[in-house]
Amino acid sequence: MSTDGTRVGGGSGSSSAEEPWPVRVVSQKVGAWIAKLGWVWVDGQVAQISRRPGASTVFLTLRDPSADLSLTVTTNRDVLDAGAPELREGARVVLHAKPEFYAARGTLSLRADEIRQVGLGELLARLEKLKKLLAAEGLFDRARKRRLPFLPGRIGLITGRASAAERDVLTNARRRWPAVEFRTVNVAVQGPSAVPQIIDALKVLDADPTIEVIIIARGGGGIEDLLPFSDEALCRAVFGCRTPVVSAIGHETDAPLIDYVADLRASTPTDAAKRVVPDLSEEVRLIGQARHRLQRAVRHLVDRESHRLDGLRSRPVLARPQVMVEQRATELTALRQRAGRCLEHRLASAEDELRHTLARLRALSPAATLDRGYAIVQRADGHVVRAAAEVGKGDPLRVRLAEGELAATVDG
Repeated sequence: MSTDGTRVGGGSGSSSAEEPWPVRVVSQKVGAWIAKLGWVWVDGQVAQISRRPGASTVFLTLRDPSADLSLTVTTNRDVLDAGAPELREGARVVLHAKPEFYAARGTLSLRADEIRQVGLGELLARLEKLKKLLAAEGLFDRARKRRLPFLPGRIGLITGRASAAERDVLTNARRRWPAVEFRTVNVAVQGPSAVPQIIDALKVLDADPTIEVIIIARGGGGIEDLLPFSDEALCRAVFGCRTPVVSAIGHETDAPLIDYVADLRASTPTDAAKRVVPDLSEEVRLIGQARHRLQRAVRHLVDRESHRLDGLRSRPVLARPQVMVEQRATELTALRQRAGRCLEHRLASAEDELRHTLARLRALSPAATLDRGYAIVQRADGHVVRAAAEVGKGDPLRVRLAEGELAATVDG
């Protein structure tokens, strides 16, 4: 059906293998659906302007800076002169247009009735808005930025063909480290095709396992010239790279959005070469200094330990080791003498005690009593008689004297 509800062409409501639509019907239906879109505002970059002398119609090729896609725009010369009289190729425009599908040729174009060239202030405002959006999403987060390798084995370089930026990076890098290797991919660094080419080059280098760091370099230029390096699609492509990316765009004062997304921002292409590749002569000098410090430390350690050994050797225990033996021998002799004295003293004390005990024993001994003239009277069973009542008349008795014994019988 067309936009007014009538059936388009001679086809039926739906197609099938038995009832296919003719090409004209398909073309008419596509045109009808496109016509439903109506008038829209479109933002793009002018890739080509075609003004035919004497013709009132101007043809523009409008390109999306982030994709390899373009559309033809037709407009009246008066519309172009009223909205953008100084329009040049590469400029950004916003236009009010209606999509139109030409069934006869099967092509899509835009018919514009108003064109506005985007000014510098508006461009900067758009970039600032995009910057805040990317920052909010974490694309500028320092925590995710990777450290560059100390000495990359191979470096990927994305830059313009035979450009000063390419020469600066290669010359300075090889001057600092002659053995450094590069894989250079030349791309457009401004204009409508810059962003797609740079993104494709990024994909190629990021997929190369030998590439350890990627440099995107471009010389200085105006804000419009550096716009591709603030493109949202390019920023997201840099953010998604597995390989560390160094941004070296323009001069130190230039700050495209890719600088905030890259793992390292270099102020110039020359600075990028210095930041990525170490200086061989400087590294040799640093190694020499390190070796000198190491030698000094070793010498200092050896001298300190040597003095310590000398101090230990000068001690009496090592200078005259027999002194320790002599001291121990003297101590041992003194201990033996003291032990001997203690033993003699104890023996003398024991002897005196034994003598005193013997004297007491003798004083208390019955033999001593017998020696003084006393005698011990015992019955036949050995019982000592202490009272006369303990024996009777006729009992035999033994009388022990100091010397010898007597046998006796009780008479009464």
